[in-house]
Amino acid sequence: MKSGARVLAALPLLAALSGCMSSGLDLFGSKPDSTVTTNSIAPQKSADANSDEVTVRNAVSSADLAKLGNAPLPWANATTGSAGVVSTISEVHENGSVCRSFVTTLHAYNGISNFAGETCLGNNGEWRLMEFSRQD
Repeated sequence: MKSGARVLAALPLLAALSGCMSSGLDLFGSKPDSTVTTNSIAPQKSADANSDEVTVRNAVSSADLAKLGNAPLPWANATTGSAGVVSTISEVHENGSVCRSFVTTLHAYNGISNFAGETCLGNNGEWRLMEFSRQD
């Protein structure tokens, strides 16, 4: 008889729980507000990524290619902790402008990646990064 009493005592509890389960545990009958809309935001490059690009650009643009020859050019970014080695730099003079193409590695917290890029000397005397793209 004791087990029958336990089953009878548990039935109201089970009935109450099944009611909550069928309504999705929505105790107040609230529904989503369909009048609110949101838009997606385009992913932004992190400041850290830009900082690494600037560091590589500075290393490539300030390299003395006559002294460097075919030697690798290491670089490090103290802000992000990233580092890498520029393995190739080639300089081209066209239409009065100077551009340097390069290949580098980037060692960061999320792994090692290969990048290729190009930086060009502008009319104002500043080097601009024209391309910096992942090659993996």
